This record gives sequence, structure tokens and C-alpha cells, in this order.
Amino acid sequence: MKNKFFTSRNVATFGILTALVIVLQLFGSSIPMFGITLNFSLIPIALAGILLGWAGGAIVGFICGLVVFITTAVLGQEPITASLFQTNPAILTIMCIGKTTIAGLISGVLYKLISKRNNAVAVGVGAIAIPLINTSIYVIGMLLMKNSLISLMEWDFTSTWAVFATIFSIIWLNFVLEIVITIIFTPIVYKVIGVLGKYRRK
Repeated sequence: MKNKFFTSRNVATFGILTALVIVLQLFGSSIPMFGITLNFSLIPIALAGILLGWAGGAIVGFICGLVVFITTAVLGQEPITASLFQTNPAILTIMCIGKTTIAGLISGVLYKLISKRNNAVAVGVGAIAIPLINTSIYVIGMLLMKNSLISLMEWDFTSTWAVFATIFSIIWLNFVLEIVITIIFTPIVYKVIGVLGKYRRK
């Protein structure tokens, strides 16, 4: 397994995807457009799971989550996240780092299982799994910190369902856009990588 993973091609792919996820997270993960943000940083995680397997997806996802954690919670680029880190450091840390790590891992597993029957479908499923799992863990993390979130946002309700509905109403458009962006661009980049690979072997 180690020999198969640590080939020169895989190491180069891993390096490129790692650099790409860091750059996109730092400079291109929140591109504003018409009052919403476009997030492209999930694409390298999906590609890592597809091209490098569950281990590659998990590692690239971990790096992405670590960058998110450092920039938003530790350095305070997102005031709400930084405030939640002060009141719920363990949950916030696990949520930030865990959501993309788990997403990359599961994406790689799903791709491997489905690619045995249909590679195109496997790529699509591997891509769409990333935003679905990433957002699901984010929402769960926020619900676990609901008391701090209610106090911070000055909401006048305590019901878990009310908190869930409010969180989802805030993030749903970004969630949909993440799915659209990932499901469109991941197969395209995957195809380009395949074409370039065939071209280099000629």
C-alpha cells in the first residue's frame, strides 16, 4: 500500500493539490459575487480523494481544515468563529479540522467503491460528497455550540430545530453553490489531468 501511494506521480500530485488547497483557502475560498461567496477550495480535496484514495483525500482535507482553523479561529478573520473558539475550543477545533478531513476520506472511499462499475459516476459522487459532508458536519458542530451561538447572535429562541432552521437559512445558498462548483469543476479538472497524463506517456 505504501509503495503504491508514495510513487513519484502521487507525491507530485499530492504536492500540487496541497499547494492548491492552501492558495484557494487563503485567497480564493470566498470570492464575493452578487452578495454571495464562491468557494473553490473543496475541489482539490475531491481530486485528492479521487486520484490518491481515501488517505490522500483525508490528508489534503486535514490541511484545508487546519488552514481554516488557523485563519478563522486563531487569527480571528471570522469574528463569530473566533468568539465560538473562545467558548467552545474543543468542539470548534474538531469541527473546523474534522469536516474537510472526513469529507476527503469518505470521498475517496466512495470513489473507489463506485469506480469498479462506472468511473464517471464515481467521480461525480466523490465530488458531491465533499460539500455534503463538509456542510453536514458544520451544521452539527454549530448545533453542539448552540447555546454560545444563541448568546453571540442574540437570538430569542432555544429550540434545536429553530437553531438548525436559522443556520441552514443562512448557509443554504453557499451550500448549493459549493455543490454546483464542485460537481462541475472536479470532473473537468479530472479529465484534463487524464488527458495530460496520456499526452506525457506518448
